[in-house]
Amino acid sequence: MPSVSVIVPAYNSGRTILETIASVQRQTFSDFELIVINDGSTDKTLELLGSIQDSRLKVFSYGNAGLPTARNRGIAQATGQFITFLDADDLWTPDKLELQVAALKNCPEAGAVYSWTLVMDEKGENFHPGKSVSFEGNVYREMLLSNFIASGSNIMLRRETIEAVGVFDSTLKSCEDWDYWLRVAPDWIFVVVPKSQILYRQSSGAMSSKIDVMDKNHLIVIEKAFEKAPPDLKRLKNQSLSNKNQFLAQLCLTHVSGTEAAKQAFRMLYKSIKLYPKSLLSKSMRILTFKLLLILILSPERANSLLKQISRLRAAKRKAVI
Repeated sequence: MPSVSVIVPAYNSGRTILETIASVQRQTFSDFELIVINDGSTDKTLELLGSIQDSRLKVFSYGNAGLPTARNRGIAQATGQFITFLDADDLWTPDKLELQVAALKNCPEAGAVYSWTLVMDEKGENFHPGKSVSFEGNVYREMLLSNFIASGSNIMLRRETIEAVGVFDSTLKSCEDWDYWLRVAPDWIFVVVPKSQILYRQSSGAMSSKIDVMDKNHLIVIEKAFEKAPPDLKRLKNQSLSNKNQFLAQLCLTHVSGTEAAKQAFRMLYKSIKLYPKSLLSKSMRILTFKLLLILILSPERANSLLKQISRLRAAKRKAVI
């Protein structure tokens, strides 16, 4: 049996699936099975997968049921000691599996390991850093405050962890990964690989409607998590809600164009400050405020052009990690 099961849910992923699979094939750690769950694709996803010659690749096709269910179907097929997930438009650096497996083996009591993330645009040309934190051990408090794992393509879990926690919540349309990590965190130790190994692709398409869905599901996850939280942690709820609004404001300012995006971001930042006034002192709030002021002063078009130039400069420095 392989040491690692890599689960890739794929729905109409023809534009990116080969690049994603290639990033797994390039791993310096080769003892893995690659399970692709074709979630009812109607494009060329299945045809492209059929062109791959790799005995480690296993493709299972089902009717479309959404990302959480696809991950659960992958778990049901997995035979590895360690299980990790990769969305069909994201990428890994070549040492992702090697370093995460080593981290779990070096800490037998740990149930999960995560790495740092770089966020890239649709074309994989512009990058900006995601969360680069190093929370280890009991991370339950930090997990309640925000999804510092940043992406469902990041974490690696022991099989025993998944057997204890169960499967992803298939009723969620977004944030199902954060919900899962919140269920892992109370009882399992986390370890970190302090290196950017996840290249998370953010699509700008229909982001306005996606933000509304994300907002609704964030609230569901936060409400559920704090209902279960011990009394000494319930006081963190407003801070968690504040962080949620900052995160969504960031998406508005980065991926939605026009004056309406600025207005939506302003409303979210106002809610964030009202819920947790100390958020005014945070670096993230200062950056978001700077971006918002740029849009209001220069116009959305000129501000976005300037911010893209800054992003390109970052990209030039970070291309070496791919």
